[in-house]
Amino acid sequence: MAPARNLFDLSGRRALVTGASRGIGLAIAEGLAGHGAAVVLTGRKLDTLSAAAEKLRGAGASAEAVVCHQGDPAAIAQLFEQLDRNGPAPEIVVINAATNPVMGPLLNTDLAAWQKIIEVNLTGALITAQHAGRRLVERKRGSLIFITSIAGIDPMPSIPAYSVSKAGLIGLTKALAKELGPAGVRVNAIAPGLVETRFSAALFQDRGGYEQMMRQTPLGRHAQPADIVGAALFLASDASAYVTGQVLVVDGGTRM
Repeated sequence: MAPARNLFDLSGRRALVTGASRGIGLAIAEGLAGHGAAVVLTGRKLDTLSAAAEKLRGAGASAEAVVCHQGDPAAIAQLFEQLDRNGPAPEIVVINAATNPVMGPLLNTDLAAWQKIIEVNLTGALITAQHAGRRLVERKRGSLIFITSIAGIDPMPSIPAYSVSKAGLIGLTKALAKELGPAGVRVNAIAPGLVETRFSAALFQDRGGYEQMMRQTPLGRHAQPADIVGAALFLASDASAYVTGQVLVVDGGTRM
């Protein structure tokens, strides 16, 4: 009997993770690197990115930091041009970068704030996926993973504009899965619940809303970035070779 294959082995694969200087993005980058992938971390600030990449290299991983703002189409194009020059195109792409500059009702949402959220969270994600997807189609394999949110499934009243942008990502996931599937490229999304990061700090300050969410969560706690890593490893690896167009909810049961 042949030995069992390690379905989660990512050795020899290059992975791109956007918004990877901290929080969920960094945790996912660490998880992919820990299973053998060479990772490229992107974000807006070189100092935090470089520190994150150095941390990974210190653990024996292959890690590279590249500054890229997901709200800037020209910067995204330059990112992929740089990746083309210094190695093979990533076959694992995790689109995690996001912003949320406004809270409160949609009827009172400033147009500039709305446009910024959509520009980064949805339009920027599409442009990143376009550049990555063309290269994945050429290779006829690969995994594209969007980080959405349970707010994209059931909008949160405190962050409705953000919720709409994440709902758009779910639609983008399914549309691209149908478009790229014939070329052997898988497209999926992860929808985390409440995760303790600097990005989500305002949600923790709303004690009433936080306590209500915890009452609705069977596991009785919020998530840490490490809780999202297993889902990313599954979707990035051969363990999910026959999975595409899916939204994997990781929320402790909040939205059952």
